[in-house]
Amino acid sequence: MQPLVEVLSPPQLPDAPSIACYRCKVQDFTLDNLVFVDVDEVSSFATSKRRMEHLSGRWLLQHALVQWGIQSIDEIEVRRNELRAPSLAFINGVWRNEPLPSISIGHGNGWAYVAIVESNWTIGIDAEPSDRGIADNALDLMASGDELLQIRQNPQQAIRSWTAKESVQKAMRLGMKLNPRKIKIPIGKQVCNISIEKSILQLRNWVHQEVHISLSWKVGEGQIRSAEDDLLDATREAMESGQEWQIGCNSTRNNC
Repeated sequence: MQPLVEVLSPPQLPDAPSIACYRCKVQDFTLDNLVFVDVDEVSSFATSKRRMEHLSGRWLLQHALVQWGIQSIDEIEVRRNELRAPSLAFINGVWRNEPLPSISIGHGNGWAYVAIVESNWTIGIDAEPSDRGIADNALDLMASGDELLQIRQNPQQAIRSWTAKESVQKAMRLGMKLNPRKIKIPIGKQVCNISIEKSILQLRNWVHQEVHISLSWKVGEGQIRSAEDDLLDATREAMESGQEWQIGCNSTRNNC
């Protein structure tokens, strides 16, 4: 039985790119129903909870991409960079490299979350129950200086800072390599822009059915390029330049 999908509506501004966000309850799926799965990866999960979260996120991604307007999802795969940030790419051998949207996948408290943004942007989503508390020793790991002092003075805002920093780490495609203490989140702000490592990120925070959700996005490349992508681009550039270009071992444009 397929889970009910909820459409999430973050606060929007006129200059925001096209974005779509969804969530569904975590449940078990058979691999036969899923496109974006690696059987070896799934078999490596130590707990059934982790397996169900992963499979639910991948099923929700399929649903989100169809809603986005991508019908040929069987020609697409999920790749990860060296820090395991996910992105979409056409499967090698399909010989397509038109722009694909950037993605973020998250899990929290029995829910799977997916956010999609148009190409040439990167995005990150994170969510936790709005009443969840953060242990004091964890606060020391996520903030420092004046920001840490403000969070301790406003403990009800701690979970907002937590999810906001997680979403920023994902949008930057750096994960925990980006120290959360270096991400300064204005306390109490629902909508704001923040600057990190010469990048400007747009951040939106909102509450949906007692769950606090943070969404971040920035201009950037959300795809992992392959040698096939480079070859397709080089071929296109040669065609547009009017110069001779090879399509095989012995054939050129002029003698086709």
